[in-house]
Amino acid sequence: MAGRPTDDATGDAPLAPATRVVQLGRDPARFDGFVNTPVVRGSTVLSPTYDDLIHHRGRYSYGRRGNPTTEGLETALAALEGGDGVALTPSGLSAISIALLAVLGAGDHLLMVDTAYAPTRRVCDVELKRLGIETTYYDPLVGAGIAALIRDNTRAIFLESPGSQSIEIQDVPAIAAVARARGITTLIDNTWATPLYFQPHKVGVDISIQAGTKYIGGHADVNLGTISAVGEAWKKVHATHGNMGITISPDDAALGARGLRTLAVRLAQHHRSGLEVAEWLATRPEVSRVLHPALPTDPGHAIWKRDFSGACGLFSLILKPVPEVAVAAFFDALTLFGMGYSWGGYESLAIPFNCSGYRTATTWAPEGPAVRLHIGLEDVADLKADLDQAFARMKAVAGGDGM
Repeated sequence: MAGRPTDDATGDAPLAPATRVVQLGRDPARFDGFVNTPVVRGSTVLSPTYDDLIHHRGRYSYGRRGNPTTEGLETALAALEGGDGVALTPSGLSAISIALLAVLGAGDHLLMVDTAYAPTRRVCDVELKRLGIETTYYDPLVGAGIAALIRDNTRAIFLESPGSQSIEIQDVPAIAAVARARGITTLIDNTWATPLYFQPHKVGVDISIQAGTKYIGGHADVNLGTISAVGEAWKKVHATHGNMGITISPDDAALGARGLRTLAVRLAQHHRSGLEVAEWLATRPEVSRVLHPALPTDPGHAIWKRDFSGACGLFSLILKPVPEVAVAAFFDALTLFGMGYSWGGYESLAIPFNCSGYRTATTWAPEGPAVRLHIGLEDVADLKADLDQAFARMKAVAGGDGM
């Protein structure tokens, strides 16, 4: 796990994000000029002398505690996040779990956003409950009103913006300000934006979590979690991560570092393509509404425009009412959109979803079937054509005018 780094030999002038993702966390001079940090596989690290061994003078002590491959990715991500350090985990969910365990204990109370990633809720409702930690779910749009939900034993507030599947934008600075005034730790799942499009630490959030599986990896071939933290929160994350024996393989770290180098150009394309498809879908007669914060019509647009510098390729839409058999026909007709429960890779994806079964602080009752799309790196015209023919198939099965 890496502590706070500095930009490598670049002087005092700030570097653009696209430059930073290329430059940070690698040191060709250290590795005989190779531009990429080598994949170091190993558990045992030898010390040259007895004195070095007992005083832990080596840069590395044991494979689980890090090596040049993992350190390079940690260093780059810590610089991009603006945190005091980054810990790597085997998945986004494990990053969420470790971060929560780092700041909560028996008898504590957690405020968890109602729109959180469904597996995050299972961590709260099963594992944290078993440890004597109580969770209260809250409306993502509560803003500074979160103060009314805080108890004497509230130790942490967890955010996710935009919300998983239903894409609500939270007023992160307002919630963070309330929490900081009361000494409460804030955590956020920032996978959607990545630190290129939103930097939680700059608005007062203590812990920023990403499923690096998504845009950091970028190629649908690695599972990875990242935890960036500041101040006392970093000390707690660092200790818990080490105490729990969490580590990732150097091969996965290398894949994450490889993906990071193209993150800026990929995100820019996901932003452009995703917004173009969202705008096109908003004109379709089959679509009731599109849930995309970069659209001026979206309820969260003003906050998104204030806090974010871009959007990714993930958004949702609500169809006009059709029978389930017609929805199935729509999905089965797609040829360029795969059906799968991840996102953030180069490929376009589509899934149906229904949040109604696990929302407790809010009500999910859309006027029609809900669809989540990830717009990949394919040509937008081809993606529109694929959606168009899928809509035609849906309409035929629904009975033409049955929508």
